[in-house]
Amino acid sequence: MNHRRLAPALGLALLLLAMALTGTASAADFREVSFQASDGATVYANLYGKGDQAVVLAHGRAFNKESWDAQAQELVKSGLLVLAIDFRGYGKSAGEGGYDAMYADVLGAVRYLRQNGAHRVSVVGGSMGGGAAALASSKSKEGEIDRLILLAAAPSSDPEKLKGRKLFIVSRGDGFAPDIQQAFEHAAEPKQLVLLEGSAHAQHLFKTEQGPQVLELIRDWLTNE
Repeated sequence: MNHRRLAPALGLALLLLAMALTGTASAADFREVSFQASDGATVYANLYGKGDQAVVLAHGRAFNKESWDAQAQELVKSGLLVLAIDFRGYGKSAGEGGYDAMYADVLGAVRYLRQNGAHRVSVVGGSMGGGAAALASSKSKEGEIDRLILLAAAPSSDPEKLKGRKLFIVSRGDGFAPDIQQAFEHAAEPKQLVLLEGSAHAQHLFKTEQGPQVLELIRDWLTNE
């Protein structure tokens, strides 16, 4: 028996076992779940973490549920239960209606979390997902969505109908910026608008040097009382 080869292999096996027992085996620990949108469409999502304070992550047109992985992992460290959804037409999610019906996917995600023990549910939406999140907020029952973060959200009608605490984030050079500032002005309190330098759009902000700042803004808005 070659003991020199056995020792490193045994050490690695013990290390992997210890990591598994302590819950640190992987930086990508999540499970895929599915549920019904409020109009009956089928939505698939990645569920991270645990707890009774939850957040739905709604992706932009060029993204999918996996695009939120790095942000989801960081939010889990703050004790949040995170649900990153695939909109209908993305991945295995399926339903009729296209963009105009995507708000129902967000509402389905919110209700899924509440039905599974979440006491507070917030929503973060980027670009297309922000537009869907805003419409979901407008159509939601009072108290269903506690906090809403719109990351360069697609223009939304009836911003005065948005519910809960609202955080608007957009780059000054983003083409959506004027509409977002106008929506902010018409939205009810409590609310906050953060204008960032540059022109990076929505989730693309996480690829810039401002990414950590954006994530910290989101984390604070979700966790502060």
